[in-house]
Formats: sequence, structure tokens, C-alpha cells
Amino acid sequence: MKTKIYSAFLAVFFTVLASLSVSNHAMAQAQSEDAGLVKMYYFHFNTRCETCRAVESEAQQDVQLLFGDDVTFTAVNLDKKEGEETGKRLGVNSQMLLIVKGDTRINLTNEGFMYALTDPDKFRDIIEAKIKPLM
Repeated sequence: MKTKIYSAFLAVFFTVLASLSVSNHAMAQAQSEDAGLVKMYYFHFNTRCETCRAVESEAQQDVQLLFGDDVTFTAVNLDKKEGEETGKRLGVNSQMLLIVKGDTRINLTNEGFMYALTDPDKFRDIIEAKIKPLM
């Protein structure tokens, strides 16, 4: 009787272990595939001024115009639970315009606030200059 229980335990144990191994492998594969993608995030809060909205809209338009589907743009509201989680994952807890590729992080917040409203062409040039080397 003990042998049957022991055998059943081992069978369950190795089945669970195998499924964990597959899950970890799938997660690692997804992370490595994700590491090759260039992403731009605009982190913001509920309350936003005209410049904040311009940074988001200009950055989103510029990324689409310059890189099409090769670079993703995501606006993240830090006042929402999902946004807070994304912010924690990327180490962001304040308003920020961030380019991410793997472990590389490029903060364009200052440039966005300086140029999104006053010189959108210069802002587009900066975005292009920062993202192109990551492609």
C-alpha cells in the first residue's frame, strides 16, 4: 500500500514539475522575444495639463510615423491599478516618457516637455535619434 501511495505521489510530483518547467520555459521565451522589441511608454496620472497631453499625442504620432508597427506606444495611467503594476515592473512611479528595449531604458521626459508643444519637429528628431540605434 505504501508503495502505491509513494508511486502516485512521485507521478503527481513529476507531472507538476514538468508543467512548471514548460511554463518557465514559455515565460523565458516570451521575455527573450519581448527583449527584442522597442517600446515607448508614456506614464501619466488622471490630472493632466495641455503639455502632458501634447507629449502623449506627439510621441504616439511620431512613433507611428517613423517606425510603424516596429515600435509600440502605450499610454499608462499610474492612477489605475494596471498602470501602477506596469510602473512597478519598469521602475516608474511618476510621469515619464520612456523607451524600453530589453534592459535598456531611455528617459525622454525632459525632451518631451521642452519640445512637444513648442517644437514638435525637434521632438520627432530626438525620438528618431534615440530609437534608431535600438532597431
